[in-house]
Amino acid sequence: MFIKGDTVDDLLKKVFKEILDNGTEVEPTKGKTKELSGVLLKLTNPLGRLSRTEGKGTIFSCLGELLWYLSGSNQLDQIQYYIQHYHQYSDDGKTIFGAYGPKLFGADGQIPSVIRALQERGSTRKAVVQLFSSSDIKAPHKDIPCTCTLQFLVREGKLSLYTAMRSNDAFKGLPHDIFAFTMLQELTARKLGIPMGEYGHYVTSLHIYMDDLDKIGGFQNEGWQEKVYMPSMPDGDQTNNVLRLLKHERELRLLNKRVSNVHVDVYWRDLSILLEVFNIVKSKDFARLNQIEQSINDIELRNLAARKLKLSQGNGV
Repeated sequence: MFIKGDTVDDLLKKVFKEILDNGTEVEPTKGKTKELSGVLLKLTNPLGRLSRTEGKGTIFSCLGELLWYLSGSNQLDQIQYYIQHYHQYSDDGKTIFGAYGPKLFGADGQIPSVIRALQERGSTRKAVVQLFSSSDIKAPHKDIPCTCTLQFLVREGKLSLYTAMRSNDAFKGLPHDIFAFTMLQELTARKLGIPMGEYGHYVTSLHIYMDDLDKIGGFQNEGWQEKVYMPSMPDGDQTNNVLRLLKHERELRLLNKRVSNVHVDVYWRDLSILLEVFNIVKSKDFARLNQIEQSINDIELRNLAARKLKLSQGNGV
């Protein structure tokens, strides 16, 4: 099955309808699901990674998960700060066995090798990151990688990214995966000095859990959203900006230190302010939120921050 969309909301609307109408009921390890098998999704514009819906406007957890990857970490406390239920996937209460960060950016991370391969030969078909390996199923674990590979491909002067997944929760996981992987795509494209192409996302088991049917119904009832796109990253290698953002994230999470002005560039300052918004919401310092929310330059990111304020006041995070 092939499903195409310009934005993540376009894809989600079509995916949910297909699963609800044509999915097969399956009961794997984590509960009853409806499933489609062998599905290829194509996001024609990777900047369409933001959801505008009330049900899936998950920019904060998406950004937190991306930074977890970029930091090369497998530590539970870092990701649990953004996604509270993550502890259920830890074998030891401290780390996540299936974490992508070490395989992407850790001591033996594969992204630097992929970039070198593309720099040496732009037409290469070897720029592949392997996230799932045979060792992942030699012993039981609460979490193993759902993503098998990420393949970066330069054609017609543009960098496309093609993801292959063994399993994907269309409601909870898919929006996060599209956000994180297209951000990696854009970071890599900037490093190479070329524009982005398309984003392809193949899933063997694309499913929704029966427990999420009411929430999915609410999402579908919101109707089609206006197409919105995240602003483009600045030109050039963004390594220093990423390192500054990672440092700010650590200081916010561990020390409540809010210093978004460390970023000169508006794009990265906006992301830094989003982290501060999330930090303030977690600490329930709502009096400061209106002021900081208005300092976000991009209108769509500002709207997402405003929605977080609206949903969180009186209800916690």
